[in-house]
Amino acid sequence: MLDIQYNPDVLSCLANLSSDEVFTPPKLANDILDLLPKEIWSDKTITFLDPVSKSGVFLREIAKRLMDGLQAEIPEKQERINHIFTKQIYGIAITELTSLLSRRSVYCTKTANNKYSVCEKFKDEQGNIVFNRIEHTWKSGRCEFCGASEEVYKDRDELETHAYQFIHTDNPEEIFKMKFDVIVGNPPYQLSDGGFGKSASPLYHKFVEQAKKLNPRFLTMIIPARWFAGGKGLKDFRGEMLNDSQIREIVDFENASECFPGVDIAGGICYFLWEKDSGGPCEVLNIQNGVQVRSTRALNEFSTFVRHGKAVSIIRKVLMNKEKKMNEQVSSRKPFGIATNTRPQNNGDIILRWQKGEGPYKRDEVTVGTEWIDKWKVITSYVGYDHAGNPGKDGRRRVFSKIDILPPKTICTETYLVVGAFEKEPFALNLVAYMKTRFFRFLVAQFMYSHHITKDSYAFVPILDMSTNWTDEELYERYQLSDEEIVFIESKIRPMELVNG
Repeated sequence: MLDIQYNPDVLSCLANLSSDEVFTPPKLANDILDLLPKEIWSDKTITFLDPVSKSGVFLREIAKRLMDGLQAEIPEKQERINHIFTKQIYGIAITELTSLLSRRSVYCTKTANNKYSVCEKFKDEQGNIVFNRIEHTWKSGRCEFCGASEEVYKDRDELETHAYQFIHTDNPEEIFKMKFDVIVGNPPYQLSDGGFGKSASPLYHKFVEQAKKLNPRFLTMIIPARWFAGGKGLKDFRGEMLNDSQIREIVDFENASECFPGVDIAGGICYFLWEKDSGGPCEVLNIQNGVQVRSTRALNEFSTFVRHGKAVSIIRKVLMNKEKKMNEQVSSRKPFGIATNTRPQNNGDIILRWQKGEGPYKRDEVTVGTEWIDKWKVITSYVGYDHAGNPGKDGRRRVFSKIDILPPKTICTETYLVVGAFEKEPFALNLVAYMKTRFFRFLVAQFMYSHHITKDSYAFVPILDMSTNWTDEELYERYQLSDEEIVFIESKIRPMELVNG
């Protein structure tokens, strides 16, 4: 198996299980393994674990590297194969099907003790790539390990339970009853709550947290980049990651299709190297349209992870002025307490703006945001313009799908956020102009890891005097941006017409 030239490599031709469980192409697996120090490939005592094996690609590529690295110490080929497969590489498959696929990739047969297996020492069918069907542990309608819905995932006798063994235990060390030096993998990304239009909960962070419990020397995983800004179920994880000085490298793809061809993952994808015995600033490599930009910095400098190294100096200059920020001013969801599916009433003394038009509404039924009703309000859609928050093919974003002004006695559903409210219309017009500057939209875009734009996305945007009609040129001068920084902003943000809509 180890002498065969895979051309084409069957593992590069697999269709993905879904956008949540994505097979890792061999080239990407090797890029991730390249983060590890070269000397481990010639150490026969190092142990490796892929706790979420789907195709077995990580274990296969690890075996290839060890076969080369251990040749001097274990010259006899079969002895070397037996040692690597029985003493060094281990996997936990995510389904029974992927356990067979993984063994086929690694052992050249779907059962480890088959006469055709490249390893002669296994006594059972699973070898060191195991799959044990696990059931969820229900508590108050949810699995206490992964949060799966009991209503959706209970009684799945003929279906996958999606109860992944690695995270459905308090002590992952018990699975193989051993510790591991290196943990590497591509975990499932989220778990659907089931049904059309239902949300899904992130899952990948649980695999990272569980892997750290094993206290490996090295941990590297490829995961969605949405944790950079937090979001649903990820606030604590983001805090832990940004404050973890043992994260030594992050490789970030703003467009996930650059590493997973044909896969659309909101917010992009990243992989990282965590090293137990090292600490300090992190080396960040951002890759977009094949262009690579490196920077070395502390991950916790800002409340969100700023993915572009070139953006860091711009944000520092903006924050240096210590002005109040727009996230203190922008409304939360449901600025008037009115859900998206609410429609205008038959009669009323004010106007309700909803997604497809306007109509009458009763003022006395509005209990939230009443202080804004009789003001000029600038609103923008809660959903951004850019698909899944990702930039276009040219690497640039528009950010806002719609900016508009609501006159006094007009309110809106939660389709919109209120960005500012004023006694006089000219102030609202100036806020619209400010929002349409590249400068404003660039600062909001630093938080775009999904298609939603929340009030937290305005945390870098300064509140300015709205008696002034701000232009990009005035803003660039105000914050003393260099020509290089201006070029960078304009390479990331499209121009936007300075009219409503």
